[in-house]
Amino acid sequence: MRFRHKAAAAMATLVLPLAGLVGLASQAEAASNATATFTKTSDWGTGFGGQWTVKNTGTSSISSWTVEWDFPSGTKVTSAWDATVTNSGDHWTAKNVGWNGTIAPGASVSFGFNGSGPGSPANCKLNGGSCDGGPTVPGDTAPSAPGTPTASSVTDTSVKLSWSAATDDKGVKNYDVLRDGAKVATVTTTSYTDTGLTAGTDYTYTVQARDTADQTGPVSGSVAVHTTGGTTTPPPPGGKVKLGYFTEWGIYGRNYNVKNLVTSGSAAKITHINYAFGNVTNGQCAIGDSYADYDKAFTADQSVDGVADTWDQPLRGNFNQLRKLKAKYPNIKILWSFGGWTWSGGFGQAAANPAAFAQSCYNLVEDPRWADVFDGIDIDWEYPNACGLSCDTSGAAAYKNLMAALRAKFGANNLVTAATTADGSAGGKIESADYAGAAQYVDWYNVMTYDFFGAWDAKGPTAPHSPLTSYTGIPKAGFTTADAMAKFKAIGVPANKLLIGIGFYGRGWTGVTQDAPGGTATGPAAGTYEQGIEDYKVLKTSCPATGTVAGTAYAHCGTNWWSYDTPATIASKMAWAKNQGLGGAFFWEFSGDTANGELVSAISSNL
Repeated sequence: MRFRHKAAAAMATLVLPLAGLVGLASQAEAASNATATFTKTSDWGTGFGGQWTVKNTGTSSISSWTVEWDFPSGTKVTSAWDATVTNSGDHWTAKNVGWNGTIAPGASVSFGFNGSGPGSPANCKLNGGSCDGGPTVPGDTAPSAPGTPTASSVTDTSVKLSWSAATDDKGVKNYDVLRDGAKVATVTTTSYTDTGLTAGTDYTYTVQARDTADQTGPVSGSVAVHTTGGTTTPPPPGGKVKLGYFTEWGIYGRNYNVKNLVTSGSAAKITHINYAFGNVTNGQCAIGDSYADYDKAFTADQSVDGVADTWDQPLRGNFNQLRKLKAKYPNIKILWSFGGWTWSGGFGQAAANPAAFAQSCYNLVEDPRWADVFDGIDIDWEYPNACGLSCDTSGAAAYKNLMAALRAKFGANNLVTAATTADGSAGGKIESADYAGAAQYVDWYNVMTYDFFGAWDAKGPTAPHSPLTSYTGIPKAGFTTADAMAKFKAIGVPANKLLIGIGFYGRGWTGVTQDAPGGTATGPAAGTYEQGIEDYKVLKTSCPATGTVAGTAYAHCGTNWWSYDTPATIASKMAWAKNQGLGGAFFWEFSGDTANGELVSAISSNL
């Protein structure tokens, strides 16, 4: 993997202790002057993150607040911040702490918690009244709770809800429909169809009646709904791996966030993500970019679930966004990839003490703050006992020893994978390390079948950077996908442990007059982020393909010459991979694709 490290300024996090803080004892204002709304900020299967927001909707300041709600049996708060939270059975009470009780008109405060169990809050009260700010009218009884909704006509993106009517001494005016505790609609009938949902996702619905004086009664019982579609059904045994790399630095200049995996449709079409990269330094695994990894606060419009990060939540950054992604797409497995082109220099020292290296990696991947995010580790060593950005002389056995130590530490329930060279030439990099011996310890190899040729040879000859097969005039024999896979299989690596690699970018030269491969050049073509390289999403319109060679596309536009994969060439490569019995495909990396994920679609639909 090509990797340019992007440094980011760290942000300080203020942590306030909960213990010992006591709420103000002044009389609570009526709830008609305020509202309280609940948002589920994350969900990791066995638990979730929640946030309550109290807003002053009145014209005078509020000096203290108390939020009460009920959880169904089996759901509870395990930790909280910015409020004193207590319970009596399934009834929970949160009071302001000393510094956030006063709320000015129009202002709001939030407090958060981590919870366990599957339930959502119900029967919310704020300062003794309705959490939605409905009034309390002396002499006028609030309406009863409506019947528990029933769900029907469930699709990928919608559900119809129906419920029995509430009663009231002066008449029911309408009903609020609550999704996961937040109001999504107010209707006058006893049914509602909620739309715009996410496929393969869990939701909880309740309803609440309003009378003619706009008083609200208690919420109904809840109904759980799981939309159809999505990726919640695991693939059958033997299913193909469809893996993409997500780069930690893509959130900066590229403005490519985890949310883009959802909006592009790509999340529904993959099985695995490699998060790139963790560093390898002093013989140990280390954080790559702490700000991007777990500290950056994402705004609501940048967030997977549309909920903004707060300054005091336990985990932010890409890791929290990946956690939210897994909540929406539980079938996706995420691996933390260590090394890469820039950070492979530390593997030599790591290989000197494989057990210590494996322990350091395990401690980092399984850190309690984000252990639920990752399903294993990927090693991107470029290259063992060979030269990449620097040269390694750790010996042919070092790679096998390293992978054996990782498997011993991470065990059978975690994935252990690796990105490998695709140098299929005689005496090439595949022969430099014991990849066959190491294969018994890995789930699969990501064979980097791209970057065979590029404008680091500034004068050319022009050549496709990801040829599937050889062709007449290829600059170096053995630099093809077919040659690499054949060599791995010949040394004893099982075909189903080999993944074909696809680059979501092109490599190009300038000063080229010849259309066909093999022309001379004057240097690398201009690229958005780096000379000689450009994203597919740019090239497909700026320099459309004019021909194909060796199973990949090339384009000659003006004096520039580029090679890159298109949906059509990816389709042919996936067919070849299936015929070879390979374990699947992977790609570098998501942000090079179009906004609607057409390259990911080509991999998914043809594999």
